[in-house]
Amino acid sequence: MHLAAEGGAPAAGGVVLAHPAGNQFFRHLAAALRDAGALAEACTCIDWRGGAAWEKILPRGVAAELGRRSFSRELGAPVATHAWREWARLALPRLGWRAAARHESGWCSVDAVYRDFDRWVARCLPRMRGAGVAYAYEDGAEETLRAAGGLGWRRVYDLPIAYWETSRRLLAEEAARWPAWEPTLVGTRDSAEKFARKTRELALADVVVVPSKFVADSLPVATGATRRVVIAPFGSPPSGAPREAPPRGGKLRVLFAGSMSQRKGLADLFAAMKLLKRPDVELVVMGSPLVPLEFYRAEFSAFTYEPPRPHAEVLALMRTCDVLCLPSIVEGRALVVQEALSAGLPAIVTANTGADDVAGQLGHGLVVPIRAPGVIAERLAWLADHREMIPELGKAARRAAARHTWAAYGETILAALASTPATLRGAVNGR
Repeated sequence: MHLAAEGGAPAAGGVVLAHPAGNQFFRHLAAALRDAGALAEACTCIDWRGGAAWEKILPRGVAAELGRRSFSRELGAPVATHAWREWARLALPRLGWRAAARHESGWCSVDAVYRDFDRWVARCLPRMRGAGVAYAYEDGAEETLRAAGGLGWRRVYDLPIAYWETSRRLLAEEAARWPAWEPTLVGTRDSAEKFARKTRELALADVVVVPSKFVADSLPVATGATRRVVIAPFGSPPSGAPREAPPRGGKLRVLFAGSMSQRKGLADLFAAMKLLKRPDVELVVMGSPLVPLEFYRAEFSAFTYEPPRPHAEVLALMRTCDVLCLPSIVEGRALVVQEALSAGLPAIVTANTGADDVAGQLGHGLVVPIRAPGVIAERLAWLADHREMIPELGKAARRAAARHTWAAYGETILAALASTPATLRGAVNGR
């Protein structure tokens, strides 16, 4: 573990950035803060340094997960870690002790990891000399933001998915609409206390950062009047090579990528494929089953299943497909949409993916209503009948994705933080 107080003071008024698991937007924001001289401390559970000979015997999934969590090497700076409970969450279910990670109640469940990490960061804040801003994420922010308020710091809350009231309403409607799919809707099992915690987190924030208009619109009406809301769209990966039109005699390959849940609209996509009844359209489903795979086969048997894989292999799979379809019910901003567009795939999405602004630039009705299998079937039929249009749509997809960069994501957040207070403005502008 490294603390700012132990390794040299950061820039005055700098940011303590805390996320238990880390992810693409955490690492890109950490890099932007570092480059601006405004990163006081990056905090996460696991910062994998790598290099040990025994790594070669790790299961592929574990090795990929650890490789994704190599932060200090990318940042070129120490990262504070609080790892033990997260190590237990990753290891115990693989050893057969699944109850330890049971949703909310398990002592190393995702929720338990987030709460424990939040308490740890809160305890560390007073020792982080020179910091003046706490930046924390949904479900792991309450204690951190409360402690930051007691220190007189600026408090920033990052909400990467629709606010819980909107999510709960939409998922409850889906449970009634598709009862057999209810076990895939993990959010329907969240406790009242978990929702209350989310409410308290939002109330503690001075600034709320969201990735899309959909998430901003999901916030309680009073939010904008009491705190600043900043929309910072995620960045896209580099564009792929130009795509050729699918052969007329071959199949149009439609890709669904993500957790195999009705939260992401998979039941609606299956229903659309049943309506379509076209042997020249193939559905490829890549993701993690949330119930036994036999359930999905019973709902719609004619799909090709692809298990989760490292990011580079996901992009390789995308290049074998012709169109992404993600008719999500609740998202924040689905990164997979911009990844697909960057790879030259047109994307059929709902506004609730949060990525309708970029997918909608392609035209041709690729933004569809939620809960509309018939409309999805129509769009897929149009693409199958107009395959010669796919290369042009692919070019437009790459252009649309390229307008959203990770540099712009970081700059948007930095500009919002630098506007107030003066201490952070000096940290950002006094490079």
